[in-house]
Amino acid sequence: MMRLPTGLRWQVLGLLAVSGLLLLLLLWMLAVRHRSSHDALVEETAQIARAQLDEGLRQRAESMARMLARALVNPVYYFDLAQVGEVVRSVRSLPGVDYVLVFDARGRILHDGSRAIEGFGADMDDPLAPAALHARGLLFQQDRRRLEAAMPIRIGDERLGGVRVGLSRQDVEQVERAMLADLSARAEADRGAVVQLLAAVAALLVAGGGVLLFQLERRVLGPIRALAVAAREVGQGNHDVRLPGRRGDEIGDLERAFTRMAQALARHDREVLRLAYTDPLTGLANRLAFRERLEQRMAAARAAGESLALLFIDLDGFKRINDAMGHDAGDQVLEQVAARLTAGVESAWEGAQLARLGGDEFVVLAGGGVEHDRVRSFAEGLLQALKDPFHVHGQPVFLGASIGITRFPQDAAEARSLLKAGDLAMYQAKLAGRGCVRFFHAAMDRAVAESAQMEQALRGAWSRGELSLSFQPIYDLADRRLAGAESLLRWHHPVLGKVPPSVFVAVAERTGLIASIGREVLHAACRAAAGWRDVEGRAPFVSVNLSAVQLRQSGLVEEVAAVLEATGLPAQRLHLELTETAVMSDEEQVAELVERLRAMGVRIWLDDFGTGFSGLSHLRRVPVDGVKIDKSFVFDLLRDPGDLALTSAIIAMAHSLGVTVVAEGVESEAQFELLRERGCDYAQGFWLGRPLPGGEFDARHLAAE
Repeated sequence: MMRLPTGLRWQVLGLLAVSGLLLLLLLWMLAVRHRSSHDALVEETAQIARAQLDEGLRQRAESMARMLARALVNPVYYFDLAQVGEVVRSVRSLPGVDYVLVFDARGRILHDGSRAIEGFGADMDDPLAPAALHARGLLFQQDRRRLEAAMPIRIGDERLGGVRVGLSRQDVEQVERAMLADLSARAEADRGAVVQLLAAVAALLVAGGGVLLFQLERRVLGPIRALAVAAREVGQGNHDVRLPGRRGDEIGDLERAFTRMAQALARHDREVLRLAYTDPLTGLANRLAFRERLEQRMAAARAAGESLALLFIDLDGFKRINDAMGHDAGDQVLEQVAARLTAGVESAWEGAQLARLGGDEFVVLAGGGVEHDRVRSFAEGLLQALKDPFHVHGQPVFLGASIGITRFPQDAAEARSLLKAGDLAMYQAKLAGRGCVRFFHAAMDRAVAESAQMEQALRGAWSRGELSLSFQPIYDLADRRLAGAESLLRWHHPVLGKVPPSVFVAVAERTGLIASIGREVLHAACRAAAGWRDVEGRAPFVSVNLSAVQLRQSGLVEEVAAVLEATGLPAQRLHLELTETAVMSDEEQVAELVERLRAMGVRIWLDDFGTGFSGLSHLRRVPVDGVKIDKSFVFDLLRDPGDLALTSAIIAMAHSLGVTVVAEGVESEAQFELLRERGCDYAQGFWLGRPLPGGEFDARHLAAE
């Protein structure tokens, strides 16, 4: 019988043979497991990437829809298609945005992002339109080519319309296909390399299998699992993912590609957030961003037991800039206002935050040491920064502002209540004459209700005898004799007492009551002037103010003619005063109206001249008989060389056009004499005579003459 070799060498060889067979079997099993693991990991990674891309697309659509729904509230409410277009185009230009549609409550297209708004007014008739039109909140819809997010646009409980944002799925599908192809290719290549590596190690020694497994875990499976973890992080919104990416192989390429994708998503999200939280015109924080910051600051202040001050800033007279010079000029002014406020806030209060809520409204949030006097001084400094003229198209533009101040937690404990308190305080600053500062107090809540009561009380006030006319004398500077009088409307309510014209006239214009009240004022003024006796052969004239609302009325000329005929007042003794803003609102129509009134013999004066932005060049297109220099220039005539120079220039240039000049607000003899020396024709003011009821005016001024 043949004996098998039993030496140590053969044992080692046998052991190596057995080990080799076992290793081959193990390698085969490992290869099978490796392939299965790779396939499973590729599929898992593909699913994660696909889910992440889909979720990213949904988040992007949601962010855009919510941002547009917030940003378009005021433009849609005020039907500001230019502002709507600017916001829509800023989003429409982003990569991957297929379309943006803004529609009204009836489903008609307001804007589609195009310059010509080709679909304006058309009904939305695509398959996704019905659900979007009736959506109560955020709505996702999709078809084979795109994902759509729809969001209603609301102001309070009122639905103004909605916005639809369609994102193309093409880019996502391309990225998904490319990623899957890349993963599959890399997995195939990696499997071949692993098999070769395992075979080489198996040929050298049995222990190579353990080394190979270790290397496989460290260099392949571990990085892929790390990539899957990173994908989940990105899916949860954490884009600050940094994979090593130092390797020069396919895994390193994949890590670097994934890092670049995460960075691109982060940049895109930052851009969306910037659009959502930044005012596009001024670069300041917008209403949404400020509201979040306010809530954060209030929570921190509440925890620390500190106080905050909220300054609610509203520009005075900004609307007349848009009316007179256009919205482009208004935007330039807002940019300059934002720059001045930013400089004033940064220099005066460290850590204060400035934001634009919309339109001409700005807010400042300040914390730390919000004592009453310090906050007032800070607000007055901001007002002072806005007093210097702004420059638009080479013309000086003068503005002011009203500031309402409220403090946390003294006045309110919640963000909404604090903003409401600031708005009420600002409204009180407006009522106080504008250009001033008012702190919130509890009584202001009652002021809102009182405003509504005032509107109701104003209805029928003339018939009840509460409204009456006073007359302020206008003197000829050359001979110092009475030339005429301006009729001024006064309201004495049995409960409210004497209501300032700046308050109730605004209410009358807002509610349309000014039309009927203006008709009564014109008739009463003409009737009173018709009874004035001649003074040395010269009968005093009467001037009557017309509002912009009255100028837009049809039949105004016929109404004036009827009043003159009914009262018997000669047309040349009636002077109608128009404001620059009213003239500039529709220059062509006003010019035609003025020509017809002047043809009757009625004189036309331009009131508050110098505070607007028209310049004397407009007097050639809208010829008037006289201009009234605003009292703000006359007030500092003796102290401010600039006001003196401007007043002198107005007088000289007006005379060169054959226009009479009237100075308002003469408060001293020195002002009177200086204006007379400069050639001013007429003057009025408290020094010459205060407004008096008709009977007292007759007795004091006409009898004195």
